[in-house]
Amino acid sequence: MTTEPADADLARFSINQMTVRQLGLPELVDACVRLGVPGVGLWREPAQSYGVAATAKLVRDAGLTVTTLCRGGFLTAAGPAERAAALADNRRAIDEAATLGTDTLVLVSGGLPPGSKDLRAARERIADALAELGPYAEEHGVRLAIEPLHPMFASDRCVVSTLAQALDLAERFPAHQVGVAVDTYHLWWDDLAPGQIARAGAAGRIHTFQLADWVTPLPEGVLNGRGQIGDGSVDMREWKGYVEAAGYTGPIEVELFNEGLWARDGREVLAETAQRFVSHVIR
Repeated sequence: MTTEPADADLARFSINQMTVRQLGLPELVDACVRLGVPGVGLWREPAQSYGVAATAKLVRDAGLTVTTLCRGGFLTAAGPAERAAALADNRRAIDEAATLGTDTLVLVSGGLPPGSKDLRAARERIADALAELGPYAEEHGVRLAIEPLHPMFASDRCVVSTLAQALDLAERFPAHQVGVAVDTYHLWWDDLAPGQIARAGAAGRIHTFQLADWVTPLPEGVLNGRGQIGDGSVDMREWKGYVEAAGYTGPIEVELFNEGLWARDGREVLAETAQRFVSHVIR
């Protein structure tokens, strides 16, 4: 028999908006309040559609905490016009994060530019962009969290594939400007990740911790193949132990891209995710 999670069990739980993207913002906020979910990770596009200021008021009036905003990044373009456009968009993302009341903007760094095979040059362009964006973020009370993505996304989405690569970039800048996102879906396979989590924690650079499971066989369209907690290969308690040993005590955000979950009732999915969080992460 499934029991409702206690408020104490959910004290660090945050639901990323993408997990239940079928819920509009008012429905998401209402469902969180009813279930006792204290935090939400928001995405820029829905917030823009609803109105960033209106979203901020809606969430604030409900007593919810915005744990992250997704996403900034895509900083690897080589052309001057494209780079200028990317920087301008990331400044807007920082402004939106500040308005929404979150201190963390997650960055998906970007893939290889068309025709390029030079991963090192792409990563250097990310560093060049962070040198401009870091101080701007600091002025607005926002931290940039570089998210390493699984290597299968390196060509088209994110040339930063490991936590070590993310930290090599982040450590060029102050920790209150640039840190990392630790996401189990993207890192669970890497036996060097636990040591890199310790490295990140020692410098105060773990800016967010996100959960999703790895299920096989991977569904068609692997981008939307993140499994519900407990359905796959990742030991969630072990990963929670890694970040806590590194000093991280902040929110734990569940971010699932999953067509099957999106086809279901969003409130049901949110309740299920909260229950899975308690049974596979907390208790």
